[in-house]
Amino acid sequence: MSKPLYKKIIDDLLQAIETGQLPENAQLPTEKELSSTYDVSRITSKRALTELENLGLIYRIQGKGSYVQKRKPRKKKVARILFLIPFVNDSSLGNFNAGLAPVTSEHHYEVIMSSAEFLINKQAADIIEDFDGMIYYAHNTDDFLDTLFELSIQQFPVIILDKKIHDLPYPTVQSDNFSGGAMATNYLVDQGHQRIAYIFGEPTLPQSVRQRYLGYIHATKKKNLSFHTALTDKQAFLSADTIDYLNQNAITGVVCENDLVAISLINQAKRTNIDIPTQLSVVGFDNIQASALIDPPLTTIAQDFKGMGKLAGTLLIEWIENLVIPVDQQVPVKQIIRNSTKENQ
Repeated sequence: MSKPLYKKIIDDLLQAIETGQLPENAQLPTEKELSSTYDVSRITSKRALTELENLGLIYRIQGKGSYVQKRKPRKKKVARILFLIPFVNDSSLGNFNAGLAPVTSEHHYEVIMSSAEFLINKQAADIIEDFDGMIYYAHNTDDFLDTLFELSIQQFPVIILDKKIHDLPYPTVQSDNFSGGAMATNYLVDQGHQRIAYIFGEPTLPQSVRQRYLGYIHATKKKNLSFHTALTDKQAFLSADTIDYLNQNAITGVVCENDLVAISLINQAKRTNIDIPTQLSVVGFDNIQASALIDPPLTTIAQDFKGMGKLAGTLLIEWIENLVIPVDQQVPVKQIIRNSTKENQ
């Protein structure tokens, strides 16, 4: 796969900085000059300069241009932990920091929080030099596998959040998604529902979603339900109308792979005059902020993001300070009952 154009610009500028072709405080080419040199849009050249600024390698003076940042050799006066998540402003990930911050503050660790793209221009040696440990939210288990593998060879402490990366020896802190899927299904059964569907939202089946689905299957078997959504039905949701699927199978209750899928389904139901929850009970997963704001408010399975952050921080510091390598941990989930579910008469 070819390298993105903005990444090509970044690599070339990095090389010029490292070789001294662009010394400290030297002015970099402007966005316009980079666009002309590389035959790219101004948006692309601006992204390259913004990435370098975010990495602390250049500084920008409004109205004048971009300049090479002076590199100061840094001795680690403060113990530091790197916390990487896929998207810094993605509130659907939950507030891990509410649990992490008190633990790190108590043990006098500084937490540097950034997106996973922080690793794009970083070698394992850079991470080891600048940080004492890392907490990494695995959006995709293939991302930055080379860097993570190098860190594992150097026995650098890393806690993985949300997913298990089976090719690496790193411990994982994740929600008990299997129990969550079973919990949602059992709740609907206890409400009198016998035909309960599982609604997929994406073509792929991420690890966490797969565990939720297996929990759903486990519950339908334990409760001796005559119907369950087969894995082969996943494609039907992507190519056909979900409402048609529910009507054809006389579904009265659904477990959705996450809250966004559940909210989308509720909106579809409204457009087809299906009353929620009188005709269809809906359960989501994640307890994102929007789940309480939709009409009707969504019954959901809540992940304990604060608890996960606290546990990840505690385990990482214990590893750093006492060389105690943690094992995988699962954090319990809980059910939040709102108005999108109702007893089936």
